Amino acid sequence: MQFNSLTFVLFMLVVLAIHYSIRSWQYQKLNLLIASYVFYAAWNPPFVLLLMFSTWVDWLVAKRMFLAENQRSKRFWLFVSLTANLGLLSYFKYGNFLLDNVVTFFQKIGVAVEPATLNIILPMGISFYTFQTLSYTLDVYRGRLKPSNSYLDFAFFVTFFPQLVAGPIVRASDFLPQCVTPRKASMDQFSWGIALMIFGIFSKVILSDTLLAPLANAGYQHPTLLTTLDAWVTVLAFSGQIFFDFSGYSTTAIGAALCFGFVLPDNFKAPYMALGFSDFWRRWHISLSTWLKDYLYISLGGNRISVNRTYFNLMFTMLVGGLWHGASWLFVIWGGLHGLYLVIEHYSRATFAANWTLPHSDLAKLSLGIMTFLIVSVTWVFFRAHSLDDALSVLSALFNFTSSSDTSLIPAYPADDVPMALLLILALLVWHWNTRHSNLETLFQRLPIVARCLVLSYVLLALVFTTGGNSDAFIYFQF
Repeated sequence: MQFNSLTFVLFMLVVLAIHYSIRSWQYQKLNLLIASYVFYAAWNPPFVLLLMFSTWVDWLVAKRMFLAENQRSKRFWLFVSLTANLGLLSYFKYGNFLLDNVVTFFQKIGVAVEPATLNIILPMGISFYTFQTLSYTLDVYRGRLKPSNSYLDFAFFVTFFPQLVAGPIVRASDFLPQCVTPRKASMDQFSWGIALMIFGIFSKVILSDTLLAPLANAGYQHPTLLTTLDAWVTVLAFSGQIFFDFSGYSTTAIGAALCFGFVLPDNFKAPYMALGFSDFWRRWHISLSTWLKDYLYISLGGNRISVNRTYFNLMFTMLVGGLWHGASWLFVIWGGLHGLYLVIEHYSRATFAANWTLPHSDLAKLSLGIMTFLIVSVTWVFFRAHSLDDALSVLSALFNFTSSSDTSLIPAYPADDVPMALLLILALLVWHWNTRHSNLETLFQRLPIVARCLVLSYVLLALVFTTGGNSDAFIYFQF
């Protein structure tokens, strides 16, 4: 079940109606828990059992860990949690990948091995809920969090449907306290939640799928035929596509949660306005980047041991981050390049520490921002391409300024495809929300309720008439 579907609209209406017709807080949470399992089961029912198993394991482990009498016992229970969670993730997500690489290795050294496959189906959202439950046991192990006394609250935390499939990756320390006392959205919260859902779906359906995806797909389907202009349009289009797609999901998830009175963390803060790569990762997929920083980078020693160890920790963390996105060497290369950018940035700061400051002039900031955006956009090539050869073909076309062609692969748009005034206005609103969320929320809540309804109705009509009810799956569903 996808946010950008009529099925989800009906599902959301039913869940909201049941939720606000129940007075008991315990039964309200139970209603949302059942709804979350139904939401997940709509994709593949048997994998609900896997979700329940991960929940049960970490609930039990955290309890045992908290009651452990010594550090050795605590480490044992942490090992159980890591083995169970990462073991399932490794099998389902990386089983075929590892098998293919083992077969390829033996074939390279001259051993006759027949190609094989495990025919594994990847459970939707397993990377997200695995990291979410792991953060709980890791925080309990470190003494930063006490185990929840309510299994219902913990199961609800793991499975809450708005963020279950593609994040944000919520921390137990942020969410579980919200489960203690009844949550009820005020009229302002509820209307803002609906607004965020509509703006998020607009971002996905119109900006990502309708405008940018055709440009990106046309280029990546025929990478060897790209002219330089085609290649740049392709690369920049995908930069916009993946941003509006993923931020659209996060915005919708935050809005859906707010309708029930729950607050989820922001996942994007205008990442393409970043000044440097550290700044980019403070703005892009914030819940993942902070997870990797807190539970992997700092656990490896962070920048506390030595300069060389810091560089290793940065590179290793970003390689893991790349592999987290998918079982492909292209994702490893993508993560490794970002690790390299961070190493170079840290090296430059350390080498020129006395004179290292962010640029103060608007022109210097603009230049650094454009450079960061272009390098990030070019690096997305490895994230999007179907193969290494395709990625290299796109990169070759990008910088082959002698290439020319009488025909372009990039499709042209009819003038009446999208109401352009609405498109530009809402594109600015989506961008503005990612920059100054609170300001836009305040502005929206100052509008009379009739004006709010008119604005949102207009956007909904634009969605329906522009797409005809058709849209693609969110990009991050595959992770």
